Amino acid sequence: MTKQLRPARSPLYKLLWSAIALAAGTTLPACNDHDDDGPSASDGPGITVNPNAHVSGDPIAGRDVFRFETFGNEGFWTEAARLPQGLIASAVTPLELLEAGVQLDFEALPFRLQEDLRHELASDHSHQSAPLLNCAEMTPWLISANALIGFPAKDTNGDGTIDVAQGDKMGVSCALCHTVTDGSEFDMIGGGSVGRRLDGRANHELEFGRITAFAANSRALYPLLQLSLAANGGATLGRAPTGLTESSTEAEVDAYLSNPGFLAAGTFDVTPDGNGDPVHNAPLFRAELAAPWGSEGSISRLDNFSNLVYTAVLDPTILTTLGGRETLRRLGGTSAGDEIADEYIAILAETGVTGYPFVIAEAHAAPGSEEALFGVRVDSTKLIDLNGYLDSLAAPSGMDGPADAIERGRTHFRTNCTQCHNSSQSVFVPPFVVEMRHIWPGDDPVVLLERELPLNPILDSPGFYDDKMAVMNASLRGLARGTAMPVLLDLARKPVFLHDQSVASLEELMNPARGPLSPHPFYFADAAQRADLILFLNSLDAD
Repeated sequence: MTKQLRPARSPLYKLLWSAIALAAGTTLPACNDHDDDGPSASDGPGITVNPNAHVSGDPIAGRDVFRFETFGNEGFWTEAARLPQGLIASAVTPLELLEAGVQLDFEALPFRLQEDLRHELASDHSHQSAPLLNCAEMTPWLISANALIGFPAKDTNGDGTIDVAQGDKMGVSCALCHTVTDGSEFDMIGGGSVGRRLDGRANHELEFGRITAFAANSRALYPLLQLSLAANGGATLGRAPTGLTESSTEAEVDAYLSNPGFLAAGTFDVTPDGNGDPVHNAPLFRAELAAPWGSEGSISRLDNFSNLVYTAVLDPTILTTLGGRETLRRLGGTSAGDEIADEYIAILAETGVTGYPFVIAEAHAAPGSEEALFGVRVDSTKLIDLNGYLDSLAAPSGMDGPADAIERGRTHFRTNCTQCHNSSQSVFVPPFVVEMRHIWPGDDPVVLLERELPLNPILDSPGFYDDKMAVMNASLRGLARGTAMPVLLDLARKPVFLHDQSVASLEELMNPARGPLSPHPFYFADAAQRADLILFLNSLDAD
């Protein structure tokens, strides 16, 4: 039976804004609807106190954390998922990794190799013209040289050298999804680049699913996959028509991971909940401007969000522990939580994985809290230093354009968009969460599972927009299911919009052709106004 979508709401700006508590950390129930007779121009909601501010540490130490720290997850990626072994066995070449969006740090290479690669990158990339780029043996060498950004290699056998082909291990760091290069040596259209690191910038081309499908034991990623659980009657939530199970083969898991319809370029699934809900990579520069964290706003502080990623996403084996199991139960229900944990343990045993969890973390005094959602926390000093480095990263400059058109766009923005957004991106984003029913008037959810307060019920509407918010959402903080506000920076480089990347351009985002029931239905009917507004948005920087 097809569900009937709710009718479009009345103009949102006409709601009684005086009744809305725009206090720090609250839920915002509405935004402007962009009518010409809307509210007077302003520069934003006017919130002056950031409730989600974090402590910042040493940015120099934080740079090493961002680029190379794994907190032990090289154990997961090498011993459990066996990604380096899979890359070697599949004879994956550096050129193939560039095609999958991986970034290459040219400065990490010795001078002679730089010269050779420079000539090859300028060629037609054929086997004859580019033997190194097409050489599978170069891939473990580049990993061992820490030249493949986001795949830090460690001297785990203690022999004084790093060689993943001879038993040393490779992990994953923040830089994989949040660093690009300046492309000074090479910039592949729709792929990776070669040059100097530009930390904090979202890697929009990274095909994380395609890369992890090379892992020799991709079944070790089980909680991060789209599952079909008996506890849920075999139902599945995500983009694939059917979910995976504990008996799914390696080939079936690889087919899911490598399907761009399920895991598109630039996306990563950061919720180990058995749902297929990847979201687009976000920038991490000027991090002091960006809280709360997660597109759903479930985490208030950056160091807590980083801890979640390190302890449960980059090493999901933590979910087999008592703390991991308890959080799975609380979030997804006792039966589903136990099923994920039990089946994961069985898969790890079947595939010969022992010695987990691999992440180096300590039991926390408040397990299940934001500080340690899955019961443990990595080194807090390093997390605070990471905060400091991400705060220190400069935002990219905005694009130049016709000054008069940009000014007209600024006027349109200040008149129509600033009950939710700030016109200046040097100010922290409004810290509220916009309720789903207002950011998506077509939201028509059914209740899948009731949960204990403060968590809202697990809800699901047709389509994919709300999938990320089904299990993990801002109700963890006592707020509503909805979306957090994004930083409006580096937009000219962004290929898709909205967290589920359902909109292909800013032009499409603001065009009423998308319809009144679509997510973020705040439009400009006049094409010239849209063009001016796009120029203004692309011009934004944090200066």
